[in-house]
Amino acid sequence: MNMRIEADSIGTLAVPTEAYYGVQSSRAKENFSITGTKLHPELISNLARIKKAAAVVNAQSGNLTVGKKDAIVQACDEIVAGHFHEAFIVDAIQGGAGTSANMNANEVIANRAIEILGGRKGDYRIVHPNDDVNLCQSTNDVFPTAGKMTVLQLLPELVAELEKLERALADKAEEFAGVIKMGRTQMQDAVPTTLGRTFQAYQSFVKRDIRHLMSAAEEMKSINLGGTAIGNAINATPEYLENITAFVSEEVGIEFMQAEDLFDATQNVDGFVRVSAAIKTAAVNLSKMSNDLRLLSSGPRAGIGEINLPAKQNGSSIMPGKVNPVIPEVVSQVAFRLIGNDLTITMAAESGQLELNAFEPIIFHSLFESIDCLAHSVATLTLNCIQGIQANEMACYKQVEESAGIATALCPTIGYQKASAIAKESLKTGKTVRELVLEKGLLSIEETDSILDLKRMAGIPAESSLLAGKAV
Repeated sequence: MNMRIEADSIGTLAVPTEAYYGVQSSRAKENFSITGTKLHPELISNLARIKKAAAVVNAQSGNLTVGKKDAIVQACDEIVAGHFHEAFIVDAIQGGAGTSANMNANEVIANRAIEILGGRKGDYRIVHPNDDVNLCQSTNDVFPTAGKMTVLQLLPELVAELEKLERALADKAEEFAGVIKMGRTQMQDAVPTTLGRTFQAYQSFVKRDIRHLMSAAEEMKSINLGGTAIGNAINATPEYLENITAFVSEEVGIEFMQAEDLFDATQNVDGFVRVSAAIKTAAVNLSKMSNDLRLLSSGPRAGIGEINLPAKQNGSSIMPGKVNPVIPEVVSQVAFRLIGNDLTITMAAESGQLELNAFEPIIFHSLFESIDCLAHSVATLTLNCIQGIQANEMACYKQVEESAGIATALCPTIGYQKASAIAKESLKTGKTVRELVLEKGLLSIEETDSILDLKRMAGIPAESSLLAGKAV
């Protein structure tokens, strides 16, 4: 392999002649062989978008020649289009507060611009990674801005999938509105409800999670571009400081605002913590629902068995006919991962010192993974589970009718003590509450039918249930 020699402040290093990356990217690759995962593709594209906007602003202010600007812009456009991503060789988790990622972008863009201008890669007299591509910038304002841009570009897919899930749950809430079932608290029989209300509650938390995510996303629109190293705009021209945010907004198609306090925006990353918290909250809610779905579908003969989940694959290599709730299982596993990512992000944000947080690489790696994984898990939950759930209405009804929990409805009429005695005897003898009330002559048939009307207890009109014609 032919090599070229490049130099930095550490010394010289051989780099493959045809490589678009340079010496600093090569050192980072050697230093940070951590995950084997490269930078997120959207983060790479957003680094290029920032470099493009910077080149345009710097050319307009006379600090970059038109020829260099045009070459840099073309190189950035190519990267945004998906080219040269293989030249971004640094690990997603890296020391240096993102300097390696920023320099990887600077070197790739510089070498591609050199090539466009007819030069040979590595001849930085033509276009220099630091002096030209990184002009008026610092890793400390470029990298967090690219991270915020990436979050804003990834979140819409997650929100869209949550909206699909919300609609699917609304459909199930309507479909199951007349299905009487036993409500349970602490895994024990409580009072009657409907399967529709169960799914309506799931729908409500999804709507709430969407609001939380959209609210948290607004904090990503405040960026510190122009603040350079610590927020004091050292080495940034007044023209650059004044115009860069508008040019980035135009390039990305999102209206950003320059942070009111560039020092604060450079050293504090609490906005990412808030986004992660909203994602974690959604994951926790979805996992709780997944727990419910597994319980409600358990059996199918020897469990609760109130619903049937779609059969997606064989559940055992040894037990014939066994089908497992694999979709809720994978959603919970994603939630476990995201809870861990949220803790990582929290600790990384807390561990920043003085004028800069050095741990943005792990924040971004964790946050981007959380957004992508949750979006994918919600998509499979909606398509492969929620939409195909069926109610076992007869089983639900039977469990309510035979439950001692309906004795609660007797309290206002016969008192708590007698109702409690009825419930205990029902559990002991297997007789229904209805049978015992009539057997003991505590109420007339008409009174018993009225008080223990399961549809009334569940708060649904009689005609809503398929069992409406069944005498209770």
